[in-house]
Amino acid sequence: MRLFAVCAVALTLLAAGATAAGSSARTHLTVTYWEDGSRTADKTTWTLQCDPAAGTLRRPAVACRRIATGGRALFAPVKEGALCTEIYGGPQVGLVVGAIDGRRVWAKFQRRNGCEIGRWKHVSPWLLPPGGVT
Repeated sequence: MRLFAVCAVALTLLAAGATAAGSSARTHLTVTYWEDGSRTADKTTWTLQCDPAAGTLRRPAVACRRIATGGRALFAPVKEGALCTEIYGGPQVGLVVGAIDGRRVWAKFQRRNGCEIGRWKHVSPWLLPPGGVT
């Protein structure tokens, strides 16, 4: 009986440690933005960290709330075979690299067709500038 009690306490402590370790999985992103994607040397970089919200991104608390609501799906690429309008939205390019809730994220944003413009708008203006044809 005593061995059972010791094992139960050990399992409880182990589970509590796993929960605490899981909750420390943080969201941290580096956002690189090119006003003109063909001029790769001219870039601006922001950082974002959540829980607590911090970084060089303007209004990090807003971005962290949006990410908490939308999760990694906000950074999903356009589905293969999607029918997109052939409309040019501008030369802007954004790259988001890091982790959301401890899971890796790598997402490139461009404005080369209607689907990509829509995808850009989902993360603008709280993560990327609005963009548009220049």
